[in-house]
Amino acid sequence: MRAQTPAGEITADPLVITDPEDAKPADWVFICTKTYDSASVLPWVERLAADGTRFVIVQNGVEHMERFASLLPGKAIVPAVVDIPAGRTAPGRVVQNAIGWIVVPEGPDGDVFTDLFAHTPIDVSAVSDWTSRAWAKLCLNCAGAFPALTMRSTGPVWTGEIETLVRGLVTECAAVARAEGAQIDDSVIEQVVEGARNAPEGVGNSLYADRMVGRPMEVDARNGVIVRLGAKHGIPTPVNSLFVTLLNASGSPWVQA
Repeated sequence: MRAQTPAGEITADPLVITDPEDAKPADWVFICTKTYDSASVLPWVERLAADGTRFVIVQNGVEHMERFASLLPGKAIVPAVVDIPAGRTAPGRVVQNAIGWIVVPEGPDGDVFTDLFAHTPIDVSAVSDWTSRAWAKLCLNCAGAFPALTMRSTGPVWTGEIETLVRGLVTECAAVARAEGAQIDDSVIEQVVEGARNAPEGVGNSLYADRMVGRPMEVDARNGVIVRLGAKHGIPTPVNSLFVTLLNASGSPWVQA
């Protein structure tokens, strides 16, 4: 495997297994499935878990703990928010477009987690307000519903009407985030809108990439959650509701978590 990164090329020859019966107990297990495939990890957990095993949940959205509390009862769970933009260009070939960062909650598990990356260029930290960081990332990710639906990057087709839709997606997310206890400054909204305004053709996040190649999309984890939790708090989310409905009816594979 070769990964081209801003810090240079990385080569690796990892052991790849496809049958959980071949797995052995590990100190750290990173769960990186799509959110709708979360239950598929259960056969692996039985083989990988041992006393002291920590499970790091590397997924989109803000419901890491809610999703895995019932799947991993009694296990040490470390939710992680990751921003390391990368894409696979061919089997065994990856291009990493930025060094990126990972954040986990403060605490004994989080502190030990950061030590795993001590000799890497990735910015890894254990933070006191993980909830705010997770929701800030979702404010960015929720805007990906537009390119996923239109199959176009936002920059080349940008208009005042498109800005209204993108701003609506993110503003609703921020409002729900605040109701959930996150600290989200208005500058986060402006940064996402500005990034969408300047996005070149062919640039989109994983929701866009999944639809472009016909894979199921994590609509529920990225936009549906805003609608669901908005209803819980009595916060209207008409723009996110519209995109969830249209993506559901788009004819593309779509899976609700």
